[in-house]
Amino acid sequence: MLLAIDTSSALSGVALVDGDRVSAESVKPSGRGFDIAAEVARLVPHLDVVSEVLVALGPGSFTGLRQGIAFGVGLAMSLRVPLLGLGTLDLAAARAREPAVAVSEAGRGRFFYQAPDGRRGVAEAAGVPPEWPVVGWLRTPGLDLLPEARQRSFGEAVIAARSLAKEVGYGTVKPDYMRQFGELV
Repeated sequence: MLLAIDTSSALSGVALVDGDRVSAESVKPSGRGFDIAAEVARLVPHLDVVSEVLVALGPGSFTGLRQGIAFGVGLAMSLRVPLLGLGTLDLAAARAREPAVAVSEAGRGRFFYQAPDGRRGVAEAAGVPPEWPVVGWLRTPGLDLLPEARQRSFGEAVIAARSLAKEVGYGTVKPDYMRQFGELV
């Protein structure tokens, strides 16, 4: 089974996926109160069922990304299973059941965005491509988000985006921090 971890946004998600089925998932507010080890232990009481670990690579905050990536790397290493990396915006886009602009907070009223036509960047709310609905986990108001009823759960998004994930070496994981996103465009 695949264990997916995303701690890069306003909410943090953990999901256990068995092929095309979500076995368990949890989405809670990110920050000091989010205990990733406790969430994984609650969702996966027997770690021997985990055959792959997927971590969100950002863009996102330094602390948020490090929390999920460090835990994911340590778990994958200890279980001797493959470690997969997937962009935060790819995961956000996969939550939408229709073409949508994936967003993540960039601070100072700005948002990282990834549009269905391939455009990527950092902009204030007015600069986010308006042609599609918006999807993402945000703390800051300023964008009208796609209603939850038109979105997949975190685990369902992991299934939808799984083919975009790349295997990464335990020691070669490269997070996409907020300040580096401009270099990725």
